[in-house]
Amino acid sequence: MTTTVDRGVAQALVHPLPPRFSLTPKSSLNGLLDGAWWPYSRDLAAELPPLVEEMDGRLGRITRVMVNPTHWPVVPHKVPATGHTVHVGWFTEQDPDKVILLSYTAGRCDLLVVPPDTEPAAAARLMAAAAVPGSVLTAGVLMSDEAATGRRMRDARSSEDAWETDGGAALPSLRHPVVGARMIPLPGCMRR
Repeated sequence: MTTTVDRGVAQALVHPLPPRFSLTPKSSLNGLLDGAWWPYSRDLAAELPPLVEEMDGRLGRITRVMVNPTHWPVVPHKVPATGHTVHVGWFTEQDPDKVILLSYTAGRCDLLVVPPDTEPAAAARLMAAAAVPGSVLTAGVLMSDEAATGRRMRDARSSEDAWETDGGAALPSLRHPVVGARMIPLPGCMRR
């Protein structure tokens, strides 16, 4: 369930860490995403001000932010930014894995939202994929591709663990006495 705050401006907590984001390099290739943002939490009132401050310096003054409320427990109507207030809107039709920033100067900036609890390696893959110039992959597609990659990696690790615990450890290394190359014994030809 999403709660909206409708009185005044949400009070932002001072975030000790800088925002984590990646942007598509300037290019003539326009893609569906302009980069990615990896917030530290699901608290928009705390997470948006540092992002807006960074983006103000790159895109011009950010005036509006749009989110899908699916992943945000509270969606404030306004958040403070350095020297101004940013209006926040929520739309259930918008991709839940995306945030849209609007600026009078640069127009629109669509960012993939990497979930806060994402492992660093997965977050790095997602942030790099979202910043590819001219990419036609949506935020939802990137997230489902990463989920599939994570499942394959976990399955491979568990298969390897099962192999090791079931006695399938690597065979002892046999070296050719003259050449020194590793020899792989064939079944039935084991030395006794």
